[in-house]
Amino acid sequence: MIPGYLNYSHPRGQSVHVGICGSIAVYKALDLIRDFVHTEMRVSVSLTESATQFITPLTVKGLGAELVYTTMFSLKDVYAHLYPGIDPQVFLIAPATANMIAKLANGLADDIISCQALAFNGTILVAPAMNPRMWHNPITQENVSRLHRHSNIEIIYPDTGDVACGDSGTGRLAFHNEIYFRVLKSIAPKDMKGERVLITLGPTREFWDPVRFWSNPSSGKMGAALALSAWMRGADVTCVCGPSDIWLPCEIKKINVISAREMYQACIDLWKDFSLGCLSAAVCDFRPKEKMAHKFKKQTTNKGLVIEFSQNPDILQLLGQRKGKDQILIGFAAESQEDFIELAKVKLDKKNLDLIVANKINVPHSGFNSDQNEVVLVSRKGEVIRLQKMSKADVSWKIWDQIFKV
Repeated sequence: MIPGYLNYSHPRGQSVHVGICGSIAVYKALDLIRDFVHTEMRVSVSLTESATQFITPLTVKGLGAELVYTTMFSLKDVYAHLYPGIDPQVFLIAPATANMIAKLANGLADDIISCQALAFNGTILVAPAMNPRMWHNPITQENVSRLHRHSNIEIIYPDTGDVACGDSGTGRLAFHNEIYFRVLKSIAPKDMKGERVLITLGPTREFWDPVRFWSNPSSGKMGAALALSAWMRGADVTCVCGPSDIWLPCEIKKINVISAREMYQACIDLWKDFSLGCLSAAVCDFRPKEKMAHKFKKQTTNKGLVIEFSQNPDILQLLGQRKGKDQILIGFAAESQEDFIELAKVKLDKKNLDLIVANKINVPHSGFNSDQNEVVLVSRKGEVIRLQKMSKADVSWKIWDQIFKV
């Protein structure tokens, strides 16, 4: 199940056709179908004859697929072999066997999926799954290279690890989220194509001794949603990530840091090469002045503990000072006071921002570590846009809408 903070609305009502080939990985295709249906997409499915040895058409239908095809020859639908070319926006083949990849690479059309693929003019996503020796076979690799030469075919490369037969290597079906969001990307607008986007996300940790640190509850969910949205809309995205277990697609560059000073250095080094920055990380404003080499023992003092702090660099302000005329900079303002919008406006001017996203951190089920957010967007032009509570995915989408109005 896709996490709630990545629950996007833009795919609702869109259609996807899923081709399932005969592989032990077919059960993973069922999870994908379930998530497409949960996203309120229209789903149709084709099963090769070998796929029906693993799952039945009734299983797929029971998950919410509107149409299920298993053969090219049926009196109920004489033109089933042409169906996907008429309706769905994207055709996903997962799992794609070595046999199916060979058929696609050579233009064969002797079963329902290969025939439908040949008649389909939209984007075809091919997610291979097979034994590592089959994947690395030069013939398979040549067939994959052939598919690369077709502009409407994209390969979602397999993962590396243990496979069902006991072997280990590259050949496992790609991670669920990687496939799911590649489908969503294929149907998203590409209004951010050509943009290079720098995003910070998560908290920073300021260590006092080897086991204790000063930090905050930021999860990185808002930043991850922003990164995914920009990537799906065509941008080249780099994330500077504080400590978190956030997943990002393999096409998004990820730079891991721990402290505010490490995040500062990474951003300063990168900023000149980016057209847009969105700093959603919850950076610690202060750090312990000294870091102890060994774990502090409470027995060393009978008094209360006093720790002296030093100020960390203000990353957002420093990037604002270095912002070029063609660069766009977005900041976040997490506040607990009633006049949080006015405080955000002051921050917008002080730090030379183009847009600031303000939210109250004491609103239930919103803000830090929540799947949802309720924010106010304030632009340099003086626009104030209130967004009611929604998934962080949809908040991120509307932030980019505000920057790249169509």
